Amino acid sequence: MDNLRFQVVAEAFKKKPLEVKALAERPYEYFGKYVFNREKMYKYLPKDVYEKLTDVIDNGARLDRSIADAVAAGIKQWATEMGVTHYTHWFQPLTEGTAEKHDSFIEHDFKGGMVEEFSGKLLVQQEPDASSFPSGGIRNTFEARGYSAWDPTSPVFIMDDTLCIPTIFISYTGEALDYKAPLLRTLHAVSVAATDVCHYFYPDVKKVQSNLGWEQEYFLVDEGLYSARPDLLLTGRTLMGHDSAKNQQMDDHYFGAIPDRVQAFMKDLEIQALELGIPCKTRHNEVAPNQFEVAPIFEETNLAVDHNMLLMSLMKKVARKHGFRVLLHEKPFAGINGSGKHNNWSLSTDTGVLLHAPGKTSVDNLRFVVFIVETLMGVYRHNGLIKASIMSAGNAHRLGANEAPPAIISSFLGTQLSELLDHIEMSDKDDLFAMAGKQGMKLDIPEIPELLIDNTDRNRTSPFAFTGNRFEFRAVGSEANCASAMIALNSAVAEALTDFKRRVDALVEGGEELTRAIVDVLREDIRACKPIRFDGNGYSEEWVEEARRRGLDTEGSCPVIFDRYLDGSSVEMFERLGVMTKKELEARNEVKWETYTKKIQIEARVMGDLSMNHIIPVATHYQSQLLKNVANMRSVFDAGKADSLSVRNVKLIEEIAERTQVIERGVDELINARKVANKIEDARAKAVAYHDTVAPKMEAIRYQIDKLELLVEDDLWTLPKYRELLFIR
Repeated sequence: MDNLRFQVVAEAFKKKPLEVKALAERPYEYFGKYVFNREKMYKYLPKDVYEKLTDVIDNGARLDRSIADAVAAGIKQWATEMGVTHYTHWFQPLTEGTAEKHDSFIEHDFKGGMVEEFSGKLLVQQEPDASSFPSGGIRNTFEARGYSAWDPTSPVFIMDDTLCIPTIFISYTGEALDYKAPLLRTLHAVSVAATDVCHYFYPDVKKVQSNLGWEQEYFLVDEGLYSARPDLLLTGRTLMGHDSAKNQQMDDHYFGAIPDRVQAFMKDLEIQALELGIPCKTRHNEVAPNQFEVAPIFEETNLAVDHNMLLMSLMKKVARKHGFRVLLHEKPFAGINGSGKHNNWSLSTDTGVLLHAPGKTSVDNLRFVVFIVETLMGVYRHNGLIKASIMSAGNAHRLGANEAPPAIISSFLGTQLSELLDHIEMSDKDDLFAMAGKQGMKLDIPEIPELLIDNTDRNRTSPFAFTGNRFEFRAVGSEANCASAMIALNSAVAEALTDFKRRVDALVEGGEELTRAIVDVLREDIRACKPIRFDGNGYSEEWVEEARRRGLDTEGSCPVIFDRYLDGSSVEMFERLGVMTKKELEARNEVKWETYTKKIQIEARVMGDLSMNHIIPVATHYQSQLLKNVANMRSVFDAGKADSLSVRNVKLIEEIAERTQVIERGVDELINARKVANKIEDARAKAVAYHDTVAPKMEAIRYQIDKLELLVEDDLWTLPKYRELLFIR
């Protein structure tokens, strides 16, 4: 049988870009074509229903069930005009993906025929089998009922022939079983807290919105090459593979010309994304070969999260159409950049003020400093929790490697902003204020509009960097649901702002002037959160020691990092803000530990299978050829001459034998380590055992396999190599 590797390589080289016809309309004309947006609402809903629904969306008014039937009728009319035949509640269980169960509109007409119906009840609520999704013990198999409930703040959309209704997912007893429910709660909490602080500066503010702009990194691999790699197929990453002679060291891929096949894929993806209301803005080559990025214009956080989840599904669908597979794993290839999903986060008021941006007045600038510092306070107090929010088995491979930030949360502010905070902290309190005639008190703060000349400085080693008018949370993994990071971050900031207001109000009640009270508390917090500020090289060993001295979380074990969710300070914060209960947090950690265990378990099984059924047979086959060559040499030449001519082959025979023996022993040890770990019943202890005893054995086996790849004749090696996976486009 011919080597499958060479068949798929030959086919990959022959593939041409698919033709993607440009639409006749301009992008703004087909943007949101398959979304029940405000334009569609106005067209298909009665005016009073439209006004009530927009009040729910804009102002958080309670959804009046009495209008549900009218909304459902309008949605159904629009959907059927678009050729839709089915509907589904689209939700985000604790699987890092989405879930949907499609139902058709058809019902009995009790006259031997059928009718198409879609009621308000079906729009607002469904009852999926909650026991079929991870719940951490909240739901058992004999307690199957769960509820998906419509989230009207995220618009209904159409995929193929199906109407998709974004929903939350909760248990029969009310606990959240998804990411969206706690996300909505934390967005409400940060809005309330930030609005209260805003009233010190802008009394007319009624609402504060959390914004998110994500940057989705990914790899594309030819579908044939992908299918010939069982490890990619089953785990999403290569469990073995020696570095290509050329990988990313030439820096020629980053922002380079986009390959033709990839360009066609990107064009197709963008058109479909825009039709679904996802405002794609940027596309480009990333640093690693065959690595790319797509990024939208920032949006309200809940909507941005939904759009990211939708886009990841869409990417996979469109990629297959173009003969690719999308790799969203954080580290699909060793030795080159992994893929992240930078989360650009900010807060803005309903009056149009971006709270993390400097302004033109002393009031604006004081507000700017307050929101910068209180964000840092939240991140400092909960740096371990924030790290836990982005941690996973996949992201653990990426953090600290190449351009990814380290697994220690710190914030880079840039020289000028750091100097400003130092100035406020170190100046004599009275010297900060000066009389300014009729204007009253004036703060002695350096001119901020011209501040931030270096505000886009790219310290790639910083997990949480200030970039001019927002913070960029760079540690989020490419496969993750952004909601996890956003829940932790917005909650931490909401708590910090609430505490800030409490202390300021106490000083004002004690007779202190408001601005002086704000500055008093501000200076305290600048000093308190100083350990989180770090402008140096996050990759250095010195930083690890320094971070430890500063009291920052330096834990490197993924399962242990999850403990931070159950710290007393974390539980207290989430419960006080109404985001999650202790029971919900405990359940989520059970899911996290179980997920980690299962991922490493699958990888270990695949590693054992490939080692014994692919690698060792190939290596021993090549060894047999070498042995035959050595024997033939001795039949032609005298013993001395034959031995002299066969020195290299004999060394190869010995090395192959030694390395295959090590692999065999390693696989046996790997199996035994799994058996021991599998007997552990406690979810946390089992995950820790897999991290400490199973995962390291896989790395030891990989080392030997990667060395064998350099020894074995290329024609015999069955798995597509890195040079093929990364450079065939």
